[in-house]
Amino acid sequence: MKDEANSVTALFRSAPRFAAALGLTLLSSFAAFGTAQAVEIKEITSPGGIKAYLVEDYTNPLVAVNFAFKGAGASADAEGKEGTANLLTGLLDEGAGDIESRQFQEKIDDLGIGLSFDASSDNFTGSFRTIVENEDEAFDLLRLALNNPRFDKEPLERIRGQILTGILANENDPGELLGKAWRQTVFPGHPYSRPPEGTKETLAAVSREDLQRFRDKGFARDNLVVGVVGAIDEGELGKELDRVFGALPAKADLPVVPDIGPATGKTEAVALDVPQTMIRFTMPGVDRKDKDFFAAYLTNHIFGGGTFTSRLFQEVREKRGLAYNVGSYLSSYDHSAILSVSTATRADKAQETIGIIKTEMKRLAEQGPSEEELAKAKAFVKGSYAVQNLDSSSSIASTLVGLQLDDLGRDYIDERQKLIDAVTLDDVKRMAKTLLSVEPTVVTVGPSGA
Repeated sequence: MKDEANSVTALFRSAPRFAAALGLTLLSSFAAFGTAQAVEIKEITSPGGIKAYLVEDYTNPLVAVNFAFKGAGASADAEGKEGTANLLTGLLDEGAGDIESRQFQEKIDDLGIGLSFDASSDNFTGSFRTIVENEDEAFDLLRLALNNPRFDKEPLERIRGQILTGILANENDPGELLGKAWRQTVFPGHPYSRPPEGTKETLAAVSREDLQRFRDKGFARDNLVVGVVGAIDEGELGKELDRVFGALPAKADLPVVPDIGPATGKTEAVALDVPQTMIRFTMPGVDRKDKDFFAAYLTNHIFGGGTFTSRLFQEVREKRGLAYNVGSYLSSYDHSAILSVSTATRADKAQETIGIIKTEMKRLAEQGPSEEELAKAKAFVKGSYAVQNLDSSSSIASTLVGLQLDDLGRDYIDERQKLIDAVTLDDVKRMAKTLLSVEPTVVTVGPSGA
């Protein structure tokens, strides 16, 4: 869920040709989606037993499908083969069945299909869009991509080369160095500590057989989640679900990933001769299913999640001009939950900025927020949901998938405002003390001694 759990990686990439047409679709019919009962979310089951959330809309002759294979993300990469899931995302539309790469890409372009794949730490995700006129052929291409990818040598080495170029280009990038140091410091020895794109060595070690094995074990019906929006009814969708996903194995065979709490109280400084120092704080967060999640979410909004109104923004940027931007966010993984603060400042102001952030943590933990701060946070968090999650067919389909991944239920959108309204000032004060009294782990990238 984009609103409640900020993801570390982008969920989807869209085909350029299709994106222009898609951007306008369904906006009018979903303008009131976040208010009350504006749209019915149906839970359907195909004749073959595949479940999906469906929102029917016939404003435009389009169908948007988002899906995820839970647990088949980068954390499922075999040790020494890191980057497998990420490499796979670039190859599923590079030829499938008896259709070679160039022909497959030409068909996607000619039919105006939007088809892309991505992998987060936890999940392998897909995004598919088609006009109704081309529905039959479009769904068949999706079926082939998921069930019979070719992994031919030319596209495999080409996509591998593109990823390797990115890895080499980022070797001295401050943000990439921060991310690497952060993962290894906060999640030591855990699959979350590994680079999702892999390294030069591990990427080179991934073979065609490794890709096929990952797909065979990670893509199954029991870890599949589907969200559909557009001009398609239950009966037709049921047939397409069986056509696309019905031949997948019944059960996934994925490695067991242990739960892990983020390391606290650590300091890691990466020396790099750049003008600014990048800073990231990390503390334990709150699981998405925790009954106190919204109390934590509102606490975070007051602390640093509210872009222009948060305490961190006011203290670090507005009052002192130490950073262009500063913010905090809650992230929920399948096996961890964190609260992080990120900013960048002049190298000679890094320690001052770190001190101010710690001071604001302590002040909010000890005193809690005011009634006015809580009221404003509630108003913003309620009002921004539709804008962030329901502004296009793509984001709505993504939201339908998120509801299922987080096990929130079809009525979540209607119940969400009630859950927020039910949070009291005492709840937020209690969560502020719980979240912000912890000694954070602080990771920096910048000049040594800064």
